[in-house]
Amino acid sequence: MAAPASPLVQRILDGDPRALARACTLVENRSAQAADLLKSAFPHTGHAFTVGITGSPGAGKSTLTSALISELRRAGQRVAVVAVDPSSPFSGGAILGDRIRMACHHDDAGVFIRSMATRGALGGLAPTTHDLALLLDAAGFDWILIETVGVGQDEIDVARLAPATAVVLAPGMGDDVQAIKAGILEIADVFVLNKADQPGAARLEQDMHEWPRPLVKTVATTADGLPELLAALETLRAALPPHRTELHWAARLRQMFAERAVARLDANQVDAAARRIAGRECDPYTIIEEWLKV
Repeated sequence: MAAPASPLVQRILDGDPRALARACTLVENRSAQAADLLKSAFPHTGHAFTVGITGSPGAGKSTLTSALISELRRAGQRVAVVAVDPSSPFSGGAILGDRIRMACHHDDAGVFIRSMATRGALGGLAPTTHDLALLLDAAGFDWILIETVGVGQDEIDVARLAPATAVVLAPGMGDDVQAIKAGILEIADVFVLNKADQPGAARLEQDMHEWPRPLVKTVATTADGLPELLAALETLRAALPPHRTELHWAARLRQMFAERAVARLDANQVDAAARRIAGRECDPYTIIEEWLKV
């Protein structure tokens, strides 16, 4: 039986958006309370459907995400969004401000949008994105949309977090299939050909035929194709194999362990070990073995 929720988590369970925002800040800043907060929230998770939305810059991910929010709200679903932005080199904070681009949902109590910075992390997500998704799940949202930073072709972390990943493509964006087939196309559960009313869309659609994934054509600015996209995502949700969640958690546990192992290393200890290795007093493999025994 799960232990009683902490006071802050109980406020989240009661639907307090300020408590949720406060909890998100604590987790993102990795405050001392974050671990206990997540432990308290975890028994209340496991209900939301998380969808990753990734793709090249300019493909229209934010506009598509906003349109998908509207479609889900029409279906009576509560939606949370984590929009991962590049970090400011000065403040470490998010600099694109996806919440501004999704401002039309600001007054909707059934929508919660959180921008967060990558803080230098690679792979398209911030280090605490998964933890924020757990908080949003505990808060009772039906859908959680994770929009990646969209900086290149190695945005694969979202596929480890989300049971379903939508890769957004657009004509005229340099999204040549041959150029990116070794990149994010491989993680897609569904392709979204956005800006399908633009020149080159038919060719891009034809090029995608070699990939055995559903493809949905959309024009996010007019909401064309959004019902079809939602239907495709619902189909993916219904068809998820039971072991998919276990595979996601196996990958996440490895990442969590690695993050915590690195966090435990003292900077002076690392520097001292580096001097020993550089001076050929010891090899790095022995050093690692010694650290793993601690």
